[in-house]
Amino acid sequence: MHLEILVEEESMEAALDLILPKILQVTVTFRVHNHNGKSNLLAKLPARLKAYRAWLPPDYRLVVLLDRDSDECHELKVQLEEIAHKAGFATKSKPDGQGDFQVLNRIAIEELEAWFLGDMGAIVKAFPGVPRSIGRRRSLRNPDAIRGGTWEALERILKEAGYYGGGMPSVETARKIAEHMNPLINRSHSFRAFRDGLHQLIGPVS
Repeated sequence: MHLEILVEEESMEAALDLILPKILQVTVTFRVHNHNGKSNLLAKLPARLKAYRAWLPPDYRLVVLLDRDSDECHELKVQLEEIAHKAGFATKSKPDGQGDFQVLNRIAIEELEAWFLGDMGAIVKAFPGVPRSIGRRRSLRNPDAIRGGTWEALERILKEAGYYGGGMPSVETARKIAEHMNPLINRSHSFRAFRDGLHQLIGPVS
């Protein structure tokens, strides 16, 4: 089995290159496609899915991953689902008659950084100056509900620990944290939905 994964930006690509092998069986291959922006991915998605529909082998699957940002989550998910259905694909929300689907649409709430904040152990391993007690802060217990932006929250944590005083580099930070992430213990609900959706998408692989 092979996964084609469409993402909006480079830090997502960098993180998934390291996280996906921890989630998938060794017999599943994947390729992550960065679209240099959410609006660019959404604009190109209808044509891309129609093109995939014309040639996609039966053992290929598609994953679309976006940040929610300030969008309304349900409306964004409906938009992604409608694009997939118009291209002729079954999705997790609307599978075919056998319960199978080829497209998984997922949304990071509100940004990819929520997934990093869902694994504080990985942050501490990547940046040892961050105190181990950081995960006990009440404001950080639910990564998907952090107010003021998850990117900003992560940058603030790293700056307090003496890192990136001039500004947090998203791609470098994503690689460092993703290297240490354990998908089984992540506290982010949207990450767990992504992980579990992948397992359903690929099904049993021989």
